[in-house]
Parts: sequence; C-alpha cells; structure tokens
Amino acid sequence: MTTLAFIGWPEWLLIGLVAVLLFGRRLPEVGRNLGKSLVEFKKGLRGVKDEVDETIDEVTDTASKSESDDKNDITGD
Repeated sequence: MTTLAFIGWPEWLLIGLVAVLLFGRRLPEVGRNLGKSLVEFKKGLRGVKDEVDETIDEVTDTASKSESDDKNDITGD
C-alpha cells in the first residue's frame, strides 16, 4: 500500500486545479523538470547503494581471509 492511498480523487482534482492556477502554461515544463530531478535522485541513490555494496563485499572478503588465516595458524599450515 502506498503512502498516498489516503488521497482520493477529489483531493487529486484540487491539487491539479491548484497546479494549473499556479503554473498555467508552464505546467508541462515544471512536470518535465520534476521528472528529470527524480531521475537524478534515483541515480544518486543507486550510486550510494553501489558504494555500500562494494564496502560490504570488501569487509566480507577481508573477514573470510582473516578467518582462513586464523585456521591456518591453528593447524600449522
């Protein structure tokens, strides 16, 4: 369920009317710019997620290497 589920069609109609009154002929341009902003925001989030995933992979690799080194020390290999 989305967070906007509490907004019914009358509220959306009112929001649309206010948007038309405020932006008029510029409304398509405003919508386009809003869409571009959302795309850039998603790209930024994806970049942060990739960095976190890389860091987790590095930590996991380091931990498994350390664990195997500890086992080698115990067995004398």
